[in-house]
Amino acid sequence: MDLWQIEDSLFQQGYSVVAGIDEAGRGPLAGPVCAAAVILPPYIDIPGLNDSKKLTRSKREKLYEIIKEQSVAWSCGFASHLEIDDLNILNATYLAMNRAIASLNIAPEISIIDGNPAAGVKYKNICVVKGDSLSASVAAASIMAKVTRDRYMVELSKEYPQYGFERHKGYGTKLHYEMLKMFGPTPEHRRTFLRKMH
Repeated sequence: MDLWQIEDSLFQQGYSVVAGIDEAGRGPLAGPVCAAAVILPPYIDIPGLNDSKKLTRSKREKLYEIIKEQSVAWSCGFASHLEIDDLNILNATYLAMNRAIASLNIAPEISIIDGNPAAGVKYKNICVVKGDSLSASVAAASIMAKVTRDRYMVELSKEYPQYGFERHKGYGTKLHYEMLKMFGPTPEHRRTFLRKMH
C-alpha cells in the first residue's frame, strides 16, 4: 500500500507543504481531545508507519520518536474536557485541529484531515475517510496524537490514582465505570458524556 498517493496528487496540483491531521480521544469519558498536525519530508519511508489503532503501544512509542526526529514540523493541540462540554465533541475536535495547525512552525499550504468534511477547520484542507491508513502524513499525525494524549492521561492518573486512567486512558471500560460508581466523577470528566451512564 503506497501511503504517498494522496500527498502525491496534492504535490502534482502544485502544493509543496502538506500536513496530515488526526485526533485521539473523541470517545473517552474523561480528559481532553488531542489533535496532531505533521509535515513529513516528501516520500520519506518510515518502516511500520500505519494508523495508530493498528499498532501496539510499544510500536507507537518507537514511531513517535522517529516522527519527532524526522518530520519537517509537528505539533499537537488540545481541547479540554470543559471545552468539549461547552462546544460538543465535534466542535472541540475542530478547535484542537485549528490549534495544532496554528502551532506548526511552518504553515502548511493544505492539510489532509482524517474523516468526514471538517467544516470547523479554518485552514485549507481536504478530508479523506480512513486517511490514517491511506496517507503517510495522517498516519504520522494519528500516532503523535495518540501517544501525546496517552501520556497526558498517564500524568493525570497520578492526580487521581484510583480511577486507573493509566490503563484505560479515560475510555468507558468496565473498570472505569466501576470506579465512577464507587468514587463519582473527577473534575476531569466530561459531564456531557456521563449523562448516558445508568
